[in-house]
Amino acid sequence: MHKILVINPNSNTDVTVKLSDIFRDYHITKNTKVDCISIQEGPFGIESDEDIHHVSPLVIKKIKNELSNYDAFVIACYSDPGLSDSKLAFSAPIYGIHETTVKFCHYKKIKFGVIALGEESIKRHFEYIRKLNLSSYYVGEVSINMDVNEAVNGENTMMLIYNASKNLIQNEKAEAIILGCAGMAKYRESLEKKLGVRVLDPVQTSVDCAIMNL
Repeated sequence: MHKILVINPNSNTDVTVKLSDIFRDYHITKNTKVDCISIQEGPFGIESDEDIHHVSPLVIKKIKNELSNYDAFVIACYSDPGLSDSKLAFSAPIYGIHETTVKFCHYKKIKFGVIALGEESIKRHFEYIRKLNLSSYYVGEVSINMDVNEAVNGENTMMLIYNASKNLIQNEKAEAIILGCAGMAKYRESLEKKLGVRVLDPVQTSVDCAIMNL
């Protein structure tokens, strides 16, 4: 049986618990054990360039300490902290959820829009997509103006994501919606049913890609 470690770089254990629920049956359905952990030294939410710079070495350290225990690693933050340096440092398969999900959309030739936590994130995400040369199918991004904790536990989060998604579908012709924060993962199935288009939780997409490549 393969083993994959999903690293939530923030210290918000609510996010990690919700991610663990997604992969609870993967040892049966996909013959893969998926463990999800938080980095307790990380910030409660990763919402700024400063947060990203802070957690990147922590992610690399965590991967280094777990190399002998897992077949692949997924960095469960849409800013992909530590991804490029960890790929250079280690030979193990390492996936950043932003890069992996955007590559998936390009491979499938799907026009995608992204739901971001805040306006600052939108600029950062676009610069990253452009740097990766993966902007061909990117149609835009809408912010729901929340922090990570609100995204996980807010009473109106589902409605805000739904409205932002409808905006991207109707006005930008998005054929898929990417949830641009791991904390939004629990809404994926309900949103997909209501919206009638593919909704991608980038953590699950990345884990599935990792399994296919093992």
